[in-house]
Amino acid sequence: MRVARVDGGWQCQLLAADAGDELPVLERALGEPAVDGSPGPFVVVVDSRLYFVVLRHGPGGLVRALISDATFQEWLLAAEVVERYGIGAEDGAAPLDGRLAATVDDAFDDDGTGWPGGDLDVFSDAGLPAEELGRLLDADDLWADEMVLRIAERLGFAEQLTAAAAA
Repeated sequence: MRVARVDGGWQCQLLAADAGDELPVLERALGEPAVDGSPGPFVVVVDSRLYFVVLRHGPGGLVRALISDATFQEWLLAAEVVERYGIGAEDGAAPLDGRLAATVDDAFDDDGTGWPGGDLDVFSDAGLPAEELGRLLDADDLWADEMVLRIAERLGFAEQLTAAAAA
């Protein structure tokens, strides 16, 4: 899904069915950064309800990346995102109790859940600070698509997301 601010509102566009299989396709779908000072577009992909990836433009045209669970290295998209953007589980948020994983291979906390990685500030300029996003990503009772819906609700594009996904 590509999400962008257009004329003061949010617009969600469903990507091609195979877009989530290749990172270069997602990067191209990101398009150009916003020039009017509004939060720029981003691409979000939920893979098998297990994890999601967010790509967004950063300073100087660099792409910022977030993965909700950097430990899913057996999944192609997760492995590509972690490798291309140099993400380790320790690069994202530590669990709320402060424990921090040393490596991706040892990145599970006591209850067997994974760890987010990458840029937790990816939505800060749109109104979702890293601390709040970190708490959401730490919720063991939510699937990845439910996390994305909560992000959409928090940022104000849940209706557009739901409509685009249903189309």
